[in-house]
Amino acid sequence: MAFSGRVCTMKRCIFLAAAAAAIGLALAGGAAAETGKCKVAGIAEWPLRAEDRRPVIDGAINGRKIGILLDTGSAMSLVRRSAATRLGLTRYQTPRRVISIAGESEAEYVHIDEFLIGQGVRKNWEVLVAGEHGFDSDTAVILGDDFFQKVDVEFDLAHDAVRLYETRDCEGVSLAYWATEPAGEVPIEAGSRIWLTIAINGKPVRAGLDSGSGISVLSKADAARLGVTPESPGVVAGGCITDGDSKRGMDSWIGQFESFAIGSEMIRNPRIRFADLWKQMTYTETGSRLPTRLAGRPDMLLGADFLRAHRVLVSRSQRKMYFTYAGGTVFPGKPSKGCNAPSAGDAGPDFHGGQC
Repeated sequence: MAFSGRVCTMKRCIFLAAAAAAIGLALAGGAAAETGKCKVAGIAEWPLRAEDRRPVIDGAINGRKIGILLDTGSAMSLVRRSAATRLGLTRYQTPRRVISIAGESEAEYVHIDEFLIGQGVRKNWEVLVAGEHGFDSDTAVILGDDFFQKVDVEFDLAHDAVRLYETRDCEGVSLAYWATEPAGEVPIEAGSRIWLTIAINGKPVRAGLDSGSGISVLSKADAARLGVTPESPGVVAGGCITDGDSKRGMDSWIGQFESFAIGSEMIRNPRIRFADLWKQMTYTETGSRLPTRLAGRPDMLLGADFLRAHRVLVSRSQRKMYFTYAGGTVFPGKPSKGCNAPSAGDAGPDFHGGQC
């Protein structure tokens, strides 16, 4: 895959040919130039569908065109069950189980002869199948965090592009190559997810970067900890938000907060949506019939609205997230009807809670 452009502004940075095998894709050649020790390989650049609120790209399964949702909030990649049926893929049983916001379900898998994504292709891919409901579009594949763990990924939604890199020996080098001034930086927690610490009203909040969610959402419990509840002055109904899997709705509210801070960026008086995250997400321990709330979840999801207002590079190699403000309202939102209001079924945007 041809990939051009300068990756770093600092001198200790070079291009190498991409090690595409690391993510299981066969790609055509790349560009390279050497200026120092830091090595940054351009693997791919994917154009996004401009009409989608979330980062969706074109692809194909066995020669049939599909949409692919790039979803850092989903722990694993999967094919939608409805899409597997539409594409004529045979489903096979697996002993694995999938826990989603809609509850626990039996997992199945399909064998895909050829999976095309951008100019890359993966042959003989066995991938999980989950989800009873399809999206409104032809989105068939959720490309999850199991894929993005192996690369550094840049979200440039203002220019409808997502770019993949491989980096080596770049410790201490800023990878925000586009920035004319020092970019914001925030460390990523140790582990397999893109979880980081932000601050709301000056208090630390764990946030997860969830590109598959159309909106950013703070948990209702954490909003209350920060002094904002549905009964607080100025709080308005934010609509009945639905998860992208079961289409089961939950009420949301939009509240006034004093500040939102991430890295060196501070937003004064933001209006942030909050809802009872994870209330439908449970698991049952072996030998017990009592469902238990999942522990260790983030208190806020930073969705595609956050990504559209920023240019973001997630570096798993450095365990950092770089970002610069790109313009627009970071947390857009307008009052809307609740779940029990007439015609509330299509009142709010999709919320996506990820897969476990």
